Amino acid sequence: MPELPEVEVVRRGIDRWATNRTIATVDVRYPRSVRRSPGGAPRLRSQLVGDSFRCASRRGKYLWLPLVDNDDAALVVHLGMSGQVLMQPQRADDEKHLRVRIRFDDDEREMRFVDQRTFGGMYLDELHDGVPVTIAHIARDPLDPKFDDAATARAIRRKDTEIKRVLLDQSVVSGIGNIYADEALWRARLHGRRPTSPLTSRQVIDLLDHARDVMTSALDQGGTSFDSLYVNVNGESGYFDRSLDAYGREGEPCRRCGAPIRREAFMNRSSYRCPRCQRSPRAPR
Repeated sequence: MPELPEVEVVRRGIDRWATNRTIATVDVRYPRSVRRSPGGAPRLRSQLVGDSFRCASRRGKYLWLPLVDNDDAALVVHLGMSGQVLMQPQRADDEKHLRVRIRFDDDEREMRFVDQRTFGGMYLDELHDGVPVTIAHIARDPLDPKFDDAATARAIRRKDTEIKRVLLDQSVVSGIGNIYADEALWRARLHGRRPTSPLTSRQVIDLLDHARDVMTSALDQGGTSFDSLYVNVNGESGYFDRSLDAYGREGEPCRRCGAPIRREAFMNRSSYRCPRCQRSPRAPR
């Protein structure tokens, strides 16, 4: 699933190519992709055609495009497991899994929502304080200028759970997924199963700093692409996977101490760590 850097790369591309252009047509080719939109495809079409997007915004892994004429509404885009937003020339061949096409009243690129597994989608939502109602519960992410490190650290320590588990809780801190959680924990020398409550505020704030740093580095390299599903709006892959220190490096030497990176099961997914730098927490007596 795309994480914050990958979604931010897409947001920037949408902001460049799709904002302040009048929408001419909306072609919903697969109703499931707009299943969360009130009134389905007909209302989505009637609300968008003739309007335009004011900007492209993001919180965590969610994108939304506020409308110009209806300033209380926005088109929310959730990429899910395999969703892509592509800005393609109108003459380009249709993608195999093209679900929604938005054309504008000029000859520039059109917006295409492509989704192989159809877990993602687009839908209209009401804005409250500038944020779609359906994602108001999503916490700010570490790249948000208003992100509060100290307050987030307090919330994490109050959870009294495993540190990686709370890093993945989007209601506490958003945007961090499995890849960047492992990378931040490696940098902080913390095991993902360390309990949160005994950690000091300084340890948690340092961990959040590491998460911010690694996601910023990933963003500079276009995100992390392990397959063709994770691309920017031009269909290009990111290359931060070459710079990963822990995730996906099972059996390879730790770049810090040389011990082989270990893969372990965690919450029905794979987790990667250095067994020497990130020692297992002691079992309670």
